[in-house]
Amino acid sequence: MDAERNPFGAAASADPAAGNGRDRVLEEIAVRIDGDTDIVSARQKGRVLAATLGFSSSELTLIATAISELARNIVLYAKQGEIVLRVLERGDQRGVMVRAHDQGPGIPDIRRALQGGFSTSRSLGLGLPGVRRLMDEFEIESRIGQGTTVTARKWKR
Repeated sequence: MDAERNPFGAAASADPAAGNGRDRVLEEIAVRIDGDTDIVSARQKGRVLAATLGFSSSELTLIATAISELARNIVLYAKQGEIVLRVLERGDQRGVMVRAHDQGPGIPDIRRALQGGFSTSRSLGLGLPGVRRLMDEFEIESRIGQGTTVTARKWKR
């Protein structure tokens, strides 16, 4: 589900229940992101965590790619931050949550940042639109001068 927060602080959400505490956390790993080696570490830890749930090889690749994109954004735009990886349970479903948080400059235009092909870094990476496509649920909150938090979930089918 997509949720976003505009720079003025008013929330807009396609799913009012997103992040309302319905998910039970079964395991959590936090990875500090300060540079490229941390991107690799977060990706590897996320892949191992997701594998414990029985995700297929292709699903593990999607999850790892989403983690890489989010961690790379932290390095590129905020210089440092954190990736939190969680195993979740929601009713009879289990899945993985990836939360990227930084205290960087924030995203001035979230809608534009979520458009395919938009990049302020001129990279060829998937960026936020790619993460949104790879995962089942996607939420973003950003405030200018305060940072950005992206939360994405992938559910085991």
